[in-house]
Amino acid sequence: MLERTIVECRRCPELRRYCATVAREKKRAHREFEYWGRPVPGWGDRKARVLIVGLAPGAHGSNRTGRPFTGDASGEWLYRAMFRAGFANQPQSIDRNDGLILRDAYITAAIRCAPPQNKPTPEQRRRCFDYLRGEYDALHPHVVITLGKIADDSIHALLREEHVYVTPRASFKHGAETRLQTPKGSEVLVLASYHPSRQNTNTGKLTEPMLDRIFARARELVCAS
Repeated sequence: MLERTIVECRRCPELRRYCATVAREKKRAHREFEYWGRPVPGWGDRKARVLIVGLAPGAHGSNRTGRPFTGDASGEWLYRAMFRAGFANQPQSIDRNDGLILRDAYITAAIRCAPPQNKPTPEQRRRCFDYLRGEYDALHPHVVITLGKIADDSIHALLREEHVYVTPRASFKHGAETRLQTPKGSEVLVLASYHPSRQNTNTGKLTEPMLDRIFARARELVCAS
């Protein structure tokens, strides 16, 4: 099973050591929590038509909770937007047992271990690539939302292997759209978004209405398919 393979992955021993160290030392605000401290698999609706791809687990977010975008500020923004668009049953993401359910959406990341300073190396990205391919192939989504440029680059590296570009690949910017045709003749649309990191949300580069428009567009696309 792909999920178990991801959790047990040791392709990047340097990242496994880093995640284990963070899990052992912890953040003062989370001293009472038992950290996950391992690679984080994707999760959500296994029949989802919308695939959401982020960068990597946060050291004290997903690396603590074991679920993508759960337990940190980025997840607070993401799940509020997904709730408003009808892709989630609640706007909060606290831990793996908080009752959150995704509807027609699946969340994953380009990197499965938290990298120092959120800056994975090209080699680390390459080692994780097969996992992204496996999740994409299992879902066959209609829409892929990429949160940040690394996620966008990773998805396009995957799709150009077998897909045909219906429109030229759009340069990465918020709201950029690229249409591709799958080997079976159906279409998939890549919808780019700025990542809901504090670096973007605290500076106003990404606002909640901007993120809402991304998910409203995804809803429009899947309803039309």
